[in-house]
Amino acid sequence: MILVADSGSTKTSWIALARNGQHIFQTETQGLNPGVFTKETLYERVMGSKDLAHNREKVEKIFFYGAGCGTELGKKVLAEVFKTIFTKADIHVHEDTLAAAKALQSDDPAIICILGTGSNCSYYDGEVLHQKVISLGYIIMDDASGNYYGRQLLRDYYYNKMPADLAAKFASEYDLNAETIVRNLYKEENPNTYLAELGKFIILNKDNAYGQKVILDGLRSFAENHILQFEESKEIPVSFVGSIAHFLKDEIKIVMKEYGLKLGKIVRHPILSVAEYHIKHL
Repeated sequence: MILVADSGSTKTSWIALARNGQHIFQTETQGLNPGVFTKETLYERVMGSKDLAHNREKVEKIFFYGAGCGTELGKKVLAEVFKTIFTKADIHVHEDTLAAAKALQSDDPAIICILGTGSNCSYYDGEVLHQKVISLGYIIMDDASGNYYGRQLLRDYYYNKMPADLAAKFASEYDLNAETIVRNLYKEENPNTYLAELGKFIILNKDNAYGQKVILDGLRSFAENHILQFEESKEIPVSFVGSIAHFLKDEIKIVMKEYGLKLGKIVRHPILSVAEYHIKHL
């Protein structure tokens, strides 16, 4: 059995394949970002899946693509956790942007962007990923991600910069008590996921001047700080993967045009395409 996984900080999608390429099962666990979670939490999240736990001795190979796996330390941490669970498996851990590149099903060069709970951007030359910006995590980076928009909403709400009617709606849908916010940000696990959950509000209420400004400002920041770092960005397509990219595709088109960039594909769920890639290479 071969496992293929695509992981962000919020969730991980898994597909189990037989050697003939047949799908055995598909499941989800919580996110497995080694830059955010302890080894104990990572272990518990994998073992929380009955499908994975019951079949762990049958797994021969794992191809894991995840947020937080762009460093050697992140790869090592996850590989060690997987080795304690899937004791007979040959384990391959890669950064999530490589899954995005494989999901596009093309060997042509492209700028590959991820916009989900977090964000990332790489240049794919058709074989190898190249990165200009090392991510320092959700607190100061992750432009245009779910957690970025959640952070912007909280700031605008507390600085009284959000329109009154929208602020009232925001407060009616979320617990915006200061103590609750501080606890979730500084005491509870997954503060980036908490912020991303708040960030959904701007997507659901984007058809007004305030919503458009917040969204477009985030995408412009992402373009300037990430995409335009690559001199190739003006010459090749810029493709996007992730739920935020999917729901903001119209706004992405606007920003791409503003910066003279060529929009490639926008893929919401890359896991099926990544599995197809590995089926072809079994």
